[in-house]
Amino acid sequence: MNRWFAAALAAVLALGCISPALALTDEENQELQIGQQVYQQLAQKGEIIQSSPYYTTLNSIARRIAPVADKKYFAPFHFFLVHESQPNAFSVPGGNVYVTDSMMTFVKNKEELAGVLCHEVSHDIHHDVMNVYRKNQQLGLYATIADLLLGGGRNQIANTVINLAANLKSLTFSRAVEHNADATGAYICADSDVTPWSMVWLMQQFESNPTGSPPEFLSDHPSDSHRIQALESEFASDPSTFSKFNENKNCATPIGTANWNSQLKGACTRRQPGH
Repeated sequence: MNRWFAAALAAVLALGCISPALALTDEENQELQIGQQVYQQLAQKGEIIQSSPYYTTLNSIARRIAPVADKKYFAPFHFFLVHESQPNAFSVPGGNVYVTDSMMTFVKNKEELAGVLCHEVSHDIHHDVMNVYRKNQQLGLYATIADLLLGGGRNQIANTVINLAANLKSLTFSRAVEHNADATGAYICADSDVTPWSMVWLMQQFESNPTGSPPEFLSDHPSDSHRIQALESEFASDPSTFSKFNENKNCATPIGTANWNSQLKGACTRRQPGH
């Protein structure tokens, strides 16, 4: 363990983010180190948004998702805004999830943004980056992470990290990995009392409103229609978990609303007093 990482880990322990009694594996230590280094590089380049009204919305959603996701990962999740012209989100090993300010204006409701977070934390829970890295050890580790997560030079955030390494080639998560992240994300949303149908709504929105370069979780991945079908099949296969949630997008909570709308099935069809 190098001196920089030892100091970083000590700082994390001092903040109470990870219990000192918890023995981390070598891979978990490596994931934390990757997450710290990516954060440092993004911060040094000024990509991380330190203060924004969008944090009120992002944090309110993160408070719903994190308690469920944290139980499935060795480190707590943290959520940050970054500046980018395209709606996007990406997770980095160690529990950091980054959402672009453009995504905050692209989503139509709090549930859609929650669906993004549920999908992204699932990549860390599955250790997808490290699994892909082991299959591509001919590339430098941090170059692999940068290219895989941040788009291979397709956006300015990617360039922030990619300029640290050379001889990169484009890598993407496989279709199986993306389907797994969708599947786990649906359960995380459900366990967080957020309708999993939000993931379907977002995919439908990207289909009807193309934004140029697709976000990380859609580019070079299974087609939106196939992913929607897979999610609908998942919902149908486990009615005890999913049938209570409303698939009607009109029941969603507008961005900026303080309280969440009820997402129980039929909530939008109840007759109002006097009608």
